[in-house]
Amino acid sequence: MAPAFRKLALAVHLTVSLGWIGAVVVYLVLGVAAETSESAETVRAAWIAMELTGWLAIAPMAVTALLTGLVMSLGTPWGLFKHYWVLISLLLTAISTVVLLLHMPDVSSTADLAREAEGTHLTGLGGDILHPGLGLVVLLAITALNIYKPRGMTPYGWRKQQDMRKR
Repeated sequence: MAPAFRKLALAVHLTVSLGWIGAVVVYLVLGVAAETSESAETVRAAWIAMELTGWLAIAPMAVTALLTGLVMSLGTPWGLFKHYWVLISLLLTAISTVVLLLHMPDVSSTADLAREAEGTHLTGLGGDILHPGLGLVVLLAITALNIYKPRGMTPYGWRKQQDMRKR
């Protein structure tokens, strides 16, 4: 990959990955607000905002982070299958993206209920804390893996390294 394109891909990847973390923090704060508030208006607004944040910020950034991560791994010497940390990061990112996309229709359903429910029934909706809480932990683990890049090559990566040394 040409250096200029690699830098562009890295900049996009870092931006959307960190944006994904920030958007999940916002979503988590909204979930806590919906869970703890006794105000029907706050619960309604929180669920509507969680739906918008999920579909318009978190989901696009998750998919973009997954795609740019693939581009970065395939276009750099790290490779996709050479190092365990790359594989683990890819796997965790893919699982997080799939869980997010499968969970968002439930968020939309709850947001629709919040739009239509009477004020007294809204406080029973609670908030969405488990998914974003666990998601945040996973995203921070992925970030740590990508910063520290722990040693450990896959058998494929080890063979590739040995082949390069023989040449």
